[in-house]
This record gives sequence, structure tokens and C-alpha cells, in this order.
Amino acid sequence: MKKTIERYGLWDSPITPRYLAQVLRISDVSWDSDEETLVWLEGRSDRGVLVAKRRGDASRDLTAELSVRARVGYGGGDFTVFKGIVYFVCEGRLYRQSLTAGGPRPITPPFGQAASPCISPDGKWVLFVHSDGREDILAVVDTEGKFWPQRLASGSDFVMQPCWHPSGQRIAWIAWDHPRMPWDETSLYLAILDVRGDRLPMVKQSERIAGGEGVAIFQPEFSPDGKALAYVSDQSGYGNLYLYDLVEKASHALTGGEEELSRPAWVQGLRTYGFSYDGERIVYRASKDGIDRLKYIDLRTGDIEPLDEHFTDYTLLQQVTLSPSENVVALIAQSARIPPRVVTCSLAPRQHPRIHRYSTTGTIPDDCLSVPESITWGASDGEKVHGLYYPPCNGAFAGTGLPPAIVLVHGGPTSQYAVGYHATTQFFTSRGYAVLEVNYRGSTGYGRKYREALKGNWGVVDVEDVVSGARHLAESGRVDLERLVIMGGSAGGYTVLRALTEYPGTFKAALCLYGVSDLFALAQETHKFEAHYLDSLVGELPQASAIYRERSPIFSAERITDPIAIFQGDEDKVVPKSQSERIVASLRSRGVPHEYHVYAGEGHGWRKLETIEAFYRDVERFLRDHVLFS
Repeated sequence: MKKTIERYGLWDSPITPRYLAQVLRISDVSWDSDEETLVWLEGRSDRGVLVAKRRGDASRDLTAELSVRARVGYGGGDFTVFKGIVYFVCEGRLYRQSLTAGGPRPITPPFGQAASPCISPDGKWVLFVHSDGREDILAVVDTEGKFWPQRLASGSDFVMQPCWHPSGQRIAWIAWDHPRMPWDETSLYLAILDVRGDRLPMVKQSERIAGGEGVAIFQPEFSPDGKALAYVSDQSGYGNLYLYDLVEKASHALTGGEEELSRPAWVQGLRTYGFSYDGERIVYRASKDGIDRLKYIDLRTGDIEPLDEHFTDYTLLQQVTLSPSENVVALIAQSARIPPRVVTCSLAPRQHPRIHRYSTTGTIPDDCLSVPESITWGASDGEKVHGLYYPPCNGAFAGTGLPPAIVLVHGGPTSQYAVGYHATTQFFTSRGYAVLEVNYRGSTGYGRKYREALKGNWGVVDVEDVVSGARHLAESGRVDLERLVIMGGSAGGYTVLRALTEYPGTFKAALCLYGVSDLFALAQETHKFEAHYLDSLVGELPQASAIYRERSPIFSAERITDPIAIFQGDEDKVVPKSQSERIVASLRSRGVPHEYHVYAGEGHGWRKLETIEAFYRDVERFLRDHVLFS
């Protein structure tokens, strides 16, 4: 079909703001122990809805009235399923609900926040994480909610990922303390329980068996036979899988090399591997250069085999979970051209995934979805920087000359742009923009050394890498140097503001979502999870006060002269809107072209359909005014 020649950025796209607002967020999936039922969590506007699908039946909603969402830290660990009962978090409380009949019933009182419920093998107890905002503990309650919850372990600033031994007489969990973050240094604890009669279990003795001293541990899980405890450790520089023998009290590595099995634990409940039902192998997701592969290790021989034939269409695999009775894996799968979906797949040869839930209607043609090229460029000190380049893509249109480019900066700042379905990126590329997703030094996925390059250097190397990445695109003849745009949210928004103060004139315009402008205020006002994060990223106060001032965009806001649109939720507790308002006040007083959008009822990111639709419409109009027609 002959393409219409149209100016880059003005292409008519099927990826409309309304389409993006209606995309479901699928965040977790789990098997029931009945071996027949899958349960997953969908984000629909500002509600979290649990959905169940029994083999041979249609899917159905479980939580019609309550919104499922855990809120310890950034959330996650929202639910679990056991013997026909789903246990979930709503408004900080744990609830139980039958998969077949009856409504939800609370089993914990309305106090604090709960997360990561985990059911004992006999179905009597719920192990969970609890936080009152100041103290995080490991707690236990009976599954009927007859007793007042009881603390099992405390003394650490944070806990996550609790799990039960098959005997019900041991537990394991991960803990860490300020000023570390869970990807810096965590400890794996193993405890023996006193379980007698109907009283709540108590810890009889506990010990740290891995981690600490600059090593981060992720996702402990007991083997089905109870002889070993698996976990991921980055002691080699990459997150590799280890097995701890409970009798010999010794660990050995199961995987090696420069593949990453862990994920930065910004939320509870993350999983990248699981034991097969018979305990003979572990199926795991390995990530390298932003692409995921599913593999398994035979625990009898130690051999590792890829499962590429089962997932040839997918490049991003999340929340791996194994069937309790068959060699079948369930997960959330996606790629650059495939939106997230819930899939299961038998691990037998020549099997292909079965799709249980789509996150979108699937009506966007492939020729309107851009596929990225993995690129690298040199930083100012010669270090290699990574990114994903998406060319403009629309089957109905072509442009002349060079396209404008959106340079995207992820948050965290330890996140990573992997090769998945990025709706924001496709929104731009289908309109005729090129997009560069920058995995600056400090990003996850390239080893501990690469990630730790940001320590003490936040606001410096991330900014350098974003600016050098934009210039690399222009110098390589891919994009128009005069029409570069920078966009980021949260920590990425901070990098946006820093780029505008340190490299004015580099970008034609900027889009800043709930960005940090004042590091002093962030250190004082942010939530407990990140209360000491800046100690490693910038330095400890008060000794590093001069650095905080130098790197806070609010104290150099007079250098911001490029057009900028700022977006903020009025209920953001991570980066309060005062951070945006002070920048806006400076822009307004100096007559700098800008827009300021505050969305009611939104926190640190958009959930409501009407907000998402309004946001993309505002972005599209702003870019037309300040990039395409200025």
C-alpha cells in the first residue's frame, strides 16, 4: 500500500488517548492449589480486580466491590490463593474469599498496611508483611481471623518475600535496614517455628544464612521435598540462582554468567523462578540486554536448557509461577508488539502458550508498532551506555527529512527499559516521533557495577548519559538535532529538570511527570522506603549539604529556559506536589513557556481512565505547539 507523505509527529495513529486509557494493568498471576484455577490481578482505572479462571470455564471477576491493592512501600504482594480461597489486601486489611461462593471477609483489623500473604501448608495460618508506616514486621494470623495477628519477626527496618517450608515448621524471609535499599544489601533469614495446638505459631530460633556485607538476596523458595531453600544472590555481580542444603547448611550456585535473575524490589511479591511440582527442576526467567528468556535447570544433573521454542514471540516475562501438579508454567508475557497477557504453557516439547487474558483489544496493526534496536554509545569517561531506539512506525504514513525524537528517562533510578510493550513509546512512534529509551548508568540489568555507577553521582552521570544519548542519535543521522524532547517521571523527572538546568538549549521541549526538584525536601518528606535512599545516591546530610544544593534543580531554576510541561498528582506522597509548584512558580515569574497540570485523586502515577486520557491529549497538544510548529 502506498504511504501518505505527512510531516513527522502529525501522523494519524490508532493508538489514541482513549485506547491507552483502557489498557488493563495485569500485575500478578497465581495458581490455586486445586491445580485447576488461575487467579490474576487486573488494574482497571483506579481499581484492582481479582479474576479467576477454572480450566474449561470462562474467567470471572471475584472482587466486585473491594479494590485489591497492597500499600506497603510501593505496593505489590496483593494476594495469594490456597485450596479454593483467595486471600487479598484491601485498604490495608487482609481478606479471605471463596473462589466459588460467598463474599469477602476481613481476617485482620483495620490497622496499618498488610502485604505478601502466604498460607501455611496445612491451611491454618497466614504469614504476611505488616507496616504501620514506622515499623515493618513479619506477622501471622489464622486463616479464619479468629485471633489477633501476632508478630513473628521484627528488628529490621524492612521485610519482604516470606515463605513456608512444606512441613509448616520453618519459614524464610528477606530483611534489610536503612540506609540500604533492597538491591544494595539484604539478608536471608531461616527460622524454626514453635507450632503447637491452635495457638498462633512463634519463632523458636532464627539465623541469617545468606546475604549482608554488600550482597543482595531475592526471592527465597523452599523445594517441594523440603530439603533445600532456593534464592537469588548477586554476590557474583549478577543475580544468580543458589540452592541452600538445609541438612548440610551450605549453598552452591545453580546458574552463573552475565544473566540477571533478580529484579529491583521496589514492590513486594516479585517472582522470577519456581520449582516444578515434583521438585526435579527449577524454571526461571533470565534477562540479558533487556530481553528475557525462559530456561530450566535439571536439579538431578545440573544441566540448563532453554525453553525458547515455547515463548518465541515474547521478550518480557514476569511473575513466573509453576503449576502445583503439572509441568506447566503461568506468567505475564509481552513483547514490543504484543501487549501484556496472561499465558500458560506446558513445558513438554513443541508446546505453545495458551492465552487466558489480553490487556487490550489487540486491534493495533503490527505496522503501527515499532520494534526497538539495542544501541550503545560512549559516555564522557568512555564507559558504555545502553539504550533502546525505536524508529517512527506507521503503515499508512511516511515522512521526509529527519524525525523529531523523544528521549525517555526511566524512574527508580534503578529501573530498566526492557523490550516489552511500552504504550507511551508506541504512542509517539506511531505519530512519527523517534524514541530513545535510555538505560543510563545506574540502571538494572547490566550487572551490579553498572548499577552502582550512580552512587554519589545522581544528577550527574544520568544526565550526561541522557544528553549524550540524544546527541548520539542526531550524530548518527537518525533524528533531527533541532527537535529533541526529553521526558521522564519521578526520578526520571528529576533527570529531566537537571538536564534543562545543566544543558539548556539541548532539548526543544520537556515533559516532566512528578519530578523531584528539591533534594532537601525529598530527604525530609518522602515515605519510609526511600527515607535514606539519597544517602547513597547523593551523600549523607548534613555533610553533603553543598552537593544537595548544587544538584537540586530548584536552586538553579533560573537556568531553565526551554518550554516544559509539568504533570502532578495532587495526592502524591512520594514526590509531593510542592516539588512541582516551586519550579512552576519560577517558570511563571520569568515568563518561560510552560504548562502545569494537576490531576485530582492521583498519586505517584496515573490510574484513572479520565486522567490517562487527559494526560496524553495534553502531551500531544503541547508537542504540536512547542516542537512541531514553533
